[in-house]
Amino acid sequence: MPQTKLIAGNWKMNGGLEANDALVRAIVAGIKDAACDVAVCVPAPYLAQVQMLKSGSRLELGAQDVSPHEKGAYTGEVSAAMLREFGVRYAIVGHSERRQYHGETDALVAEKTKAALAAGVTPIVCVGETLAERESGHTDEIVKRQLAAVIHVNGHCISEIVVAYEPVWAIGTGKTATPEQAQQVHALLRKQLAAATAHAERVHILYGGSMNAANAASLLAQPDIDGGLVGGASLKAADFLQIVAAAGPRA
Repeated sequence: MPQTKLIAGNWKMNGGLEANDALVRAIVAGIKDAACDVAVCVPAPYLAQVQMLKSGSRLELGAQDVSPHEKGAYTGEVSAAMLREFGVRYAIVGHSERRQYHGETDALVAEKTKAALAAGVTPIVCVGETLAERESGHTDEIVKRQLAAVIHVNGHCISEIVVAYEPVWAIGTGKTATPEQAQQVHALLRKQLAAATAHAERVHILYGGSMNAANAASLLAQPDIDGGLVGGASLKAADFLQIVAAAGPRA
């Protein structure tokens, strides 16, 4: 397991110049003594603003998506190389909202992962099941299939990715997997990674289903939960910093 945890905020399609300024300044001030790594994944138009606001701090910058293409006639797409020029360290790929609303397939997610890695951007690869899939007993099958596609294309450097388990039924619903439910899936993903690389212990496996200030400590106490991909709570500095504080050094 990684020595330090990673807490990454996913702003989704939220933000504004004034609000971003206040939020990022508060986060930067609050993480000076943090025992974990911290990042915010922001909408593309705000990458330059947040890059400047976080300058000289420990805060890392992340994007919410990346094109599988290097360059060319792909209107509206943003390449990994472009992200890298703005100091982007992480890029979310395969978020359930991209899979659901934009029809992203496992194969496309694998290609986006490859493109990010080639440009020196760390992909945060999202996997997770819907409520119907969980209730029908297919959780393990779904998450293993989603991760297997990424391993198949990127096996030689799979230890360089971050994985985020985000049960779709727990995103923005107020429902959260119990620490035990989350740990069970995280352990499964760790085992799958270990079969693909001798360096599986390097890979952060984040929990991404409605982590908040109230439940973060119990989730982060699980042996295979290496951090969080935080949605709504990342838009409130006080809540986000409480989660960061809960992600202290490993015991």
